Amino acid sequence: MHQGSHFLCGVPVPGETSKEDLLQADFEGALKFFRVQLPKRYRAEENARRLMEQACNIKVPTKKLKKYEKEYQTMRESQLQQEDPMDRYKRENRRLQEASMRLEQENDDLAHELVTSKIALRNDLDQAEDKADVLSKELLLTKQRLVETEDEKRKQEEETAQLKEVFRKQLEKAEYEIQKTTAIIAEYKQICSQLSTRLEKQQAASKEELEVVKGKMMACKHCSDIFSKEGTLKPAAINREDQGVESDDEKDSLKKQLREMELELAQTKLQLVEAKCKIQELEHQRGALMNEIQAAKNSWFSKTLNSIKTATGTQPLQPPQATPPPKEST
Repeated sequence: MHQGSHFLCGVPVPGETSKEDLLQADFEGALKFFRVQLPKRYRAEENARRLMEQACNIKVPTKKLKKYEKEYQTMRESQLQQEDPMDRYKRENRRLQEASMRLEQENDDLAHELVTSKIALRNDLDQAEDKADVLSKELLLTKQRLVETEDEKRKQEEETAQLKEVFRKQLEKAEYEIQKTTAIIAEYKQICSQLSTRLEKQQAASKEELEVVKGKMMACKHCSDIFSKEGTLKPAAINREDQGVESDDEKDSLKKQLREMELELAQTKLQLVEAKCKIQELEHQRGALMNEIQAAKNSWFSKTLNSIKTATGTQPLQPPQATPPPKEST
């Protein structure tokens, strides 16, 4: 037995306490020591490191181990021959009972752990199923919202395309109207410029004709007696009998020409005023049209932003204030 104990002592156990415990224990106690007490005692990292170092430093020859094995077998056979069979059976029975009790205890512990694990797993499974149900409902709601959002997005895109087309047409029409109005304004300005030039030319021609008439009147003996150099009547008395028919006809002709020139001048001035009024009216229409275009652009921009923000679930932005165009000076 001591030799078997020494064989067990061949295991590298540090310290004299473990050696004494192993020498005093039997085979079952030694197994229990290695299975229970040794792991508890050497859980610390430092103790485990020392244990491994000592185990690695021990050198045990193979021949010596075989020798110990033969000695143990011989000793075991001699003990069995010398031992009473009844005692051996009792000892084996006690060892088996202890092993059975230990196994039953381990079985109970394992059963308890199994039941606890099953309960924990069942609780986890119930929680997972509940969470899966919640997630499935949320997924269905999310899919439904996604479909609704996609439909809303498609409708908004269609409305946006229609609005773009409408505003494009309106913009083209407005640009055409602006071009037309600009062309009319340019034409009226050209007409006004031509009328002004014509009026100036007519005024210059009238002045020249008046100067010619004055020259003729001053060259005429009878007319020079009647009119002064400035073209006014002289305050002196005039002998009516000396005036001839030719002087009356000439005076009537000059008066008629003067009235015609004044009438033509008045008509030219009236045309100029009408042209200016028409230009002011066209400028006013142009400003109103620009206001309508700006308002349409702002309305389309605000509707588009509101539609996009409504589709994404955010608050719509306030449309920018339309800046009124400067008033046309009349």
